[in-house]
Amino acid sequence: MPTTPISPPPIDRTGRWLASLTQWVLAHKRLVAVAWLVLTLAGFYGSAKVTGALDENFTMPNSASTVTNERIVSRFDSGGGTPPLVAVVTLPPGTTASAPAVRADLRALEQDLARAVPGARIASFGSTSEPAYVSDDGRTTFAVLHPPSSVVGDNGPSGSEIDEETVARAAQAAADARVGGAEVRLTGNALLTSEAAGESGPAFLSETLLAGVGALIVLVFVFASALALVPLLMAIVSIPVTLLAVWGLTALTEVNIVVVFLVSLIGLGVAIDYALLVVMRWREERERGLSNEQAIVHAAGTAGRAVLFSGTTVAIGLLAALVLPVPFLRSMGIGGLLIPLASVAVALTLLPVVLATVGPFADARRLRRTDRAERHWAAWARLVIRHRIAATLAGAALLVALCVAAQGILLGSPEARSLGGTGAPKAALQQLERSGIGAAPLAPVEVLTPADRAADTAARLAAVDGVRAASAPEGAWRADGQAVVEVLTRSDTNSQAGRATIGALRDAAATLPATTIGGSTAQTIDFVDAVYGSFPLMLALISIVTFVLLARAFRSIVLPAKAIAMNLLSVFATWGVMTLVWQHGVGTELLFGVGPDGAVQAWAPVIVFAFIYGLSMDYEVFILARMREEYDRTGSTDEAVVRGMAGTGRLVTSAALIVFLAFASMATAGDRDLQVLATGLAAGVLLDALVVRSLLVPATVSWLGRWNWWMPERGRRLLRLPAVTPATES
Repeated sequence: MPTTPISPPPIDRTGRWLASLTQWVLAHKRLVAVAWLVLTLAGFYGSAKVTGALDENFTMPNSASTVTNERIVSRFDSGGGTPPLVAVVTLPPGTTASAPAVRADLRALEQDLARAVPGARIASFGSTSEPAYVSDDGRTTFAVLHPPSSVVGDNGPSGSEIDEETVARAAQAAADARVGGAEVRLTGNALLTSEAAGESGPAFLSETLLAGVGALIVLVFVFASALALVPLLMAIVSIPVTLLAVWGLTALTEVNIVVVFLVSLIGLGVAIDYALLVVMRWREERERGLSNEQAIVHAAGTAGRAVLFSGTTVAIGLLAALVLPVPFLRSMGIGGLLIPLASVAVALTLLPVVLATVGPFADARRLRRTDRAERHWAAWARLVIRHRIAATLAGAALLVALCVAAQGILLGSPEARSLGGTGAPKAALQQLERSGIGAAPLAPVEVLTPADRAADTAARLAAVDGVRAASAPEGAWRADGQAVVEVLTRSDTNSQAGRATIGALRDAAATLPATTIGGSTAQTIDFVDAVYGSFPLMLALISIVTFVLLARAFRSIVLPAKAIAMNLLSVFATWGVMTLVWQHGVGTELLFGVGPDGAVQAWAPVIVFAFIYGLSMDYEVFILARMREEYDRTGSTDEAVVRGMAGTGRLVTSAALIVFLAFASMATAGDRDLQVLATGLAAGVLLDALVVRSLLVPATVSWLGRWNWWMPERGRRLLRLPAVTPATES
């Protein structure tokens, strides 16, 4: 049945286009509903297929360390970027590793490990007679075991890991052995990580369902009616449709498996955010006396406009990852940008159909009135306006303090002592540390050098400052005219001192013929240099495109510049939280039952940047779009701030809480990588919603007054904005 023509609300060209689109949707409700139903059903099918089509490669090709590690694996079928297993023994008092019986036991241990892990590359004091494998007092010694590449697979962004069956066989072989009558304990990153507290958890589907339950509770509180189910329904449509698109994308390019987590959890928050904004505006227009369809059209022309600009900026924030020279980060950017686009499409087409058919019925019975929240937010805005200078200084001081903390961020993999673990693996690590050998054997530097120069290379590198010892074993450590030299630093290679030593080793290797540095830590260093070396370019691209989009949306050049500055401040403050929590251990024991990593996972901050920048822009657009609308009506900046906060304060807070719950549920996975990512995303959303949007935005908009709305004539012409008569401040 055709709908009655409705005149569009007095908004700009984009708003009028959206109003026209909504009128078309309302005139073809059945067609639109059937189309989305088909896409959703296909999306559930695609969701079941997508995981098997995703890539699990987290390496960065063409870096010096990656090339070296690939050559090591190609020639020796082991090592490279995969940390080894280490069998440790502390001999009884009066016994040293140089005793013939002890050396014989060490050779027997190597044979036992070789039988347990066929094809492994193994070395110890027993077969090499090199002091690199013995503590200064001679009582603690170890054997290093590099499993063959056939039992090694990717274990997430932290790097490659050895499969559980291989680790179990090696651990049993070590437990059955005796060296000088002493117990042998096996340790290594694979063992410490697998035994760390909280390393098991529900799959991503369970986490998404957990976040969905939390979101529903928040929505029920916000709407106090069955209308709470509508935004959740939009997410149920958006997520599988996005996963269907990701599945299709895998036919064109490699897409990393982490995209599934991000689409599911980020999608839940973003899809609900967009639907929440439109539904609340629809309810507001109905309470003003408009008919149901008139309210839908007006909501689409105003809130829908904010959704369109917001979704575009979120997508741009994620798409900017394309400039990074790391395939798995680029794939996350490509896959991640699909969810805001799908959520925008659902909010602008399917949501009007749902509101037109079941909206009034769902909102008919309310548990309580919801206008009290608007009065509270209006009162808060007036309080902030009265104390705008103090509010600006207080909010800025907190964010700047966190930004200062971020200045000390150390990007890399966790230090061995932070990996947790219990029993023999932890005890073995402690034996290494107490003996003075340290944790370096768990992530040694692997050096590829000509076989006939291996001994000389080892001697040269052993003299580098910060190196404890270097070893040039024979046998399986030499092939095709090449050899692997194992270098052990005095500090854990993942510590700041250890990385400085790797830098010195690279300088020394550059003076030696055909000698290059590999190992897991060198690969991490190259990753950091490549990603964060490209970061200024990514930042510039995002800022320029966002500025242009927002300048057109707000018809101002001041508001976009301020929005970008605040968003960047918010992101860097979030990095400060990640530094405090994971590098320095503030709250890690309380929240996750683990100690600090001593570093922040190298890949995490750039992903947090992309998502928090996009999500914070969501909230910025929601609030400033409403303030711009109210300013056009009243001509008063302060009144625009009060009305804008009254209309969007509850929305932004509720949306932030929903997204926070989505990220918090990610932390329940137990996986250390996801916990690091979840910490940054959750902290960023809370900081942005509570400090930036609730405090800094109203305070600074009020402080700047009519300068907020300034747009030079040349900018107006470039952006093809209509000429307007400047409003006079009342």
